[in-house]
Amino acid sequence: MSNPADVIVQGILLGGLYALFATGLSLVFGVMRLVNLAHGDFIVVAAFAAFCVVSAVPIHPFVAIAAVVPLMAGLGYLIQFGLFNRLLGNDPLRPLLVTFGVSVVVQNVLMMIFSADTRRLSAGSIETQSINVGAVSVGVYPVVVLSTALAVTMALQWIFYSTALGQRLRATSDDPEIVGLVGINHLRVFAIASAIAFAVIGVAGVLMAVRGNFDPFMGPARLLVAFEAVIIGGLGNFWGTLAGGLVIGLAQSIGAAVDPAYQTIAGHIVFFVVLLLRPNGLFPKVAHQ
Repeated sequence: MSNPADVIVQGILLGGLYALFATGLSLVFGVMRLVNLAHGDFIVVAAFAAFCVVSAVPIHPFVAIAAVVPLMAGLGYLIQFGLFNRLLGNDPLRPLLVTFGVSVVVQNVLMMIFSADTRRLSAGSIETQSINVGAVSVGVYPVVVLSTALAVTMALQWIFYSTALGQRLRATSDDPEIVGLVGINHLRVFAIASAIAFAVIGVAGVLMAVRGNFDPFMGPARLLVAFEAVIIGGLGNFWGTLAGGLVIGLAQSIGAAVDPAYQTIAGHIVFFVVLLLRPNGLFPKVAHQ
C-alpha cells in the first residue's frame, strides 16, 4: 500500500502541470467566452517548437522557453485577430466547429512534419533529482513545474486586477460594444488576451515536453484535462483553475495508488461529481474581485 502522504504530494505536484494546461483555456473563456477545442493541440505545437529550438541550438529546454513563449504569443495574436475574432457572436456552434477543424489540421500538419514518433526533451539531472521530506520523496522537477504554475497564476491575477491592461480586458469582457465608445478596439483587446493565453501555452508545452513523451496526436487528451480543471475550479477564475488542476492531480494519484488502471478514470469521476454538485465549479467567478 502506498504511503498516503506520498500519494497526496505526488498528486499535488502533478496538478501543477494540469493547472498550466488549463490556465490559457480559462483566460480565453473568461475574456471572450470562447471554447477553443484546439487548445491542447497548441500545447503540443509549443512542445514541438521547443524541440526544434533545442535541436537547432544546443541549449537547455528552460532557456528555450525564452524563444517559445514570444513565438506562441505572436501565433495567438495572429490566430485570434485573423480567425477567432470572426467566430465570436451569439452562435456557440461556430467556434466549436471551427476550432475542432483547426485541431484536426494542426494534428495532421504536425504528423506530416514530425511523423507519428514520440519525442521528449531532456533537462538533465534535474529530472531525477529529489528531496526526502520525512518518508516522502519530492521530485525537484515537479516542484519547479508547480512553482511555475503558481507564478503564472499570480502574474495573471496581477495583470487582470492591478494594471490598466487588465482593466481593459475586464471591461471588454463585460461589454465589448460599450468599450468601443471610449475608443477601445475590442477585437484588438481580444487578440492581446489570446497572446497572453498562448504565452502560457508556450510555458506549459515546454514543461510537458520535459516531463514525458509527446506526439502530434496527444492534444485532445491535454484539452480534456484542461477543460475539466477549468470547470472544477470555476470558469474564468485563475486561482480556481489552479485548484482544479490540483484536484485532478490528486484524484489521479489516489486512483493510481488503488490500481494503476484507475488513474485516468479517477480524474473523470471527480469532474463528474463536481459537475453534479457544483455546476458553477468550486470557486465560481464573482462580478468584482
